[in-house]
Amino acid sequence: MIVTRPQPCPIVIVTRFAPSPTGLLHLGHAFAALFARDAGERFLLRLEDIDAARCRPEYDAAILEDLQWLGLDFVRPVLRQSTRMAAYSAALGTLEKRGLLYPCFCTRQDIADEIARSAEAPHGPDGPIYPGTCRSLSGEERGRRMASGEAYALRLDVVKAARAVGDLFFEEKGVGPRGETGRIAVQPLLFGDVVLARKEMPAAYHLAVVVDDAFQDVTLVTRGNDLFAASHIQRVLQALLGLPAPAYAHHRLILDEQGRKFSKRDRAATLRALRESGVTPEQIRARIAGRI
Repeated sequence: MIVTRPQPCPIVIVTRFAPSPTGLLHLGHAFAALFARDAGERFLLRLEDIDAARCRPEYDAAILEDLQWLGLDFVRPVLRQSTRMAAYSAALGTLEKRGLLYPCFCTRQDIADEIARSAEAPHGPDGPIYPGTCRSLSGEERGRRMASGEAYALRLDVVKAARAVGDLFFEEKGVGPRGETGRIAVQPLLFGDVVLARKEMPAAYHLAVVVDDAFQDVTLVTRGNDLFAASHIQRVLQALLGLPAPAYAHHRLILDEQGRKFSKRDRAATLRALRESGVTPEQIRARIAGRI
């Protein structure tokens, strides 16, 4: 009797394009979206619209229109982060129960002044690292200040987090800004005690993105290598929350004629303006290919 073994199911590569509807898409967005679509077998669109002060419904609609004009088909329905607040709150609750969060009452000016007083303020990818001013506040003082209505942010105690997760790695299938590729050792302290939520922002980028990537079963995160460093803290959050770890594929940025990264403020480079001037999707792809 011949016994046949069941064959393992092939893993479907799921990618996503996740812009914020705070402006019109430009050539850099077009490249990122096409890169994500071509890297996977199931292509998702997620609108990162948590910032209610800057996101606009007209930009939301424009993103869908521009992607369709480019010929990009994505799985529907589109996920909008503004509908996911309960999930972010639950993730924060998990971290809080583990004693990994603390309230920070510092204003941006307080932090700048503290850093200015330090002769050797450590720096991370986004600039000087938060000096930990509120980390050592007693539970009594934290409770009193919170009860008084004082504004605060929730920060991750990365020293505690690093002890909790131990040695971590992430898989880089693209190329980082310094040629990084393959198995990358995580540096948990790289960003310092990052903010994971504020009063006006119920979930900061790092928290929301890992929760949503897991929810959408994303297996390959593609993005510009200006976000390569973010993979370190996001891998820590995945481990703390018990979420699966996707692989990453970072890519080069395409630049304008002056060698600068495209910006939403550059109206001439928006897909809307280019389309209205008679440029075709095929010409957009050719223009992008020439800048890689």
